[in-house]
This record gives sequence, structure tokens and C-alpha cells, in this order.
Amino acid sequence: MEKRINISKTDSQAYKAMLGLEGYLAQSEISKTIKELIKIRASQINGCAYCLDMHTKDAIKYGETAERIFLISAWHEAEKFFTEEEKVALKMTEEITLISQNGLSEETYQKAKAVFSEKQIAEVIMAIVTINSWNRIALSTRLEIGE
Repeated sequence: MEKRINISKTDSQAYKAMLGLEGYLAQSEISKTIKELIKIRASQINGCAYCLDMHTKDAIKYGETAERIFLISAWHEAEKFFTEEEKVALKMTEEITLISQNGLSEETYQKAKAVFSEKQIAEVIMAIVTINSWNRIALSTRLEIGE
């Protein structure tokens, strides 16, 4: 594949704005585990190898097991491996990442309200929006693993 622009160098202000979202998420109430599950699941859906490489390594660094990482894409069939909060966050990730299909369903939103505070719901949504943006940047600029 042909190399494309490097947004962090070509448009440092845009890149800085994205890093601002990461700074916000670093201060959020949701756990590092849930954040990494969100990042991995969205990156799987979007087919972003660059982000999958980064976030599976980060998840392991934060104590995630290889078994759970392997099962994220099939979490519906491996529910016993995930907490209720994690399952809701994964479902929200799928629905928001694939927003044009049906959006965030009322059923999923109500489940989120049962396990998360309103602030945490906002943080989960922002985590999903942020990784989807990073996926789109990585895919459209053809970032390669290790860059």
C-alpha cells in the first residue's frame, strides 16, 4: 500500500484535538478494562489492524487475559466471561459503531442506565466515538502496525 499523509505532522492541531479526547477519557470514571474492550471491539468491527495491535497490547498491560481478548468478537456466545457492565459496553460499542443500522437501541440504553450513571454513559459513548475516529484516521491514512 502506498504511504499517505501523517495527520499528526500534516495537521498537528487536528491531532492535538484528538489527543484532547484521550485526555478526557483518561480522567473518566469507566475502568481501563472497559475502555480497552470498547477500543478492541470497535477496531474489530472497523477492521483496523493498527488499533487492534495497539489496544490488545494495552489491555494485556492493564491485566486483561488473552482468553478474554480472544473472545471479544464472540462475546454474545461467551457471556460468562464478561461482567454485566462489560456486556452493556460491548453492545453499546456495536450499536454506536454501526450507527447507520439501527442506532443505539432503547433496550441497550435502558440496560446502560441500569449499570452505569448518566456520567458513565456519556463517558462510554465518548470512548466509542473516540476510537471510531481513531479507526477512521488509521484506515484512511493507511497507518501500518509499528508506525
